[in-house]
Amino acid sequence: MTGCSSLNTSAPSLPLTGAVQSDVKADIEVGEKITGKASVTQLFGLLTLGDSKKYADGVAYGVGSTGGALPLPIGGASLVEKVKSSAAYNAVTESGADVIVAPRYTVEQNGYGFFGTIDVTVEGYKGTIKSIK
Repeated sequence: MTGCSSLNTSAPSLPLTGAVQSDVKADIEVGEKITGKASVTQLFGLLTLGDSKKYADGVAYGVGSTGGALPLPIGGASLVEKVKSSAAYNAVTESGADVIVAPRYTVEQNGYGFFGTIDVTVEGYKGTIKSIK
């Protein structure tokens, strides 16, 4: 059997460009390091196994966050974003966090002809909202 694989780890760079203004002030306590994992296997580009039914909404991954995904028959970027969202959900719920501070995603894609896998790990810090004004 032959196959191919891809590995991407996100690393935010500074300085960030853009400006966001809001009258809302949040007091967030940053805690210990947290981790979440999620993975899927797709057969024949149609049947997805191990797909979670729980996702974190409002998670922005940015342009190009799939890390040059391989042209594999495993669902494309939208499936990668879905697995990232599932990993974020797992990190938040398992740790009791309100937000993930400085999240870093590692995406590993492997293709083996008629099936492929996507494994995502997110690491960051537990953020607990103390107050919003």
